[in-house]
Amino acid sequence: MDDSKMVAGKVKKPGKRGRKPAKIDLKAKLERSRQSARECRARKKLRYQYLEELVSSKERAICALREELEMYKQWCSAMDQGKIPSEIKALLTGDDQKTPQGGSSTKTSKNKNGISSGSQG
Repeated sequence: MDDSKMVAGKVKKPGKRGRKPAKIDLKAKLERSRQSARECRARKKLRYQYLEELVSSKERAICALREELEMYKQWCSAMDQGKIPSEIKALLTGDDQKTPQGGSSTKTSKNKNGISSGSQG
């Protein structure tokens, strides 16, 4: 009676309580485990791709903002010397086509047009 315990006249065997698990085919269990691992790796790969794309887009945005900041610094230094940059003249006259820096400057000028003219007028 080393393996069993006597409780209220009933013999109880030590071990887990509840239902005993059905006999599961070991090969099927291993295959499910492998499939689950494959799916987990695929999800992880997608998550990292998404995060890399997000970082890349944020870095591009940072570069664009730095270029814009540098442009504004140049404008400020030119105005400190008493010169009015042609871009600012174009903004004040409402002529967006006279920007010499190209497409990116035109884009930022158009975006800032409403803000700058509203704060000055």
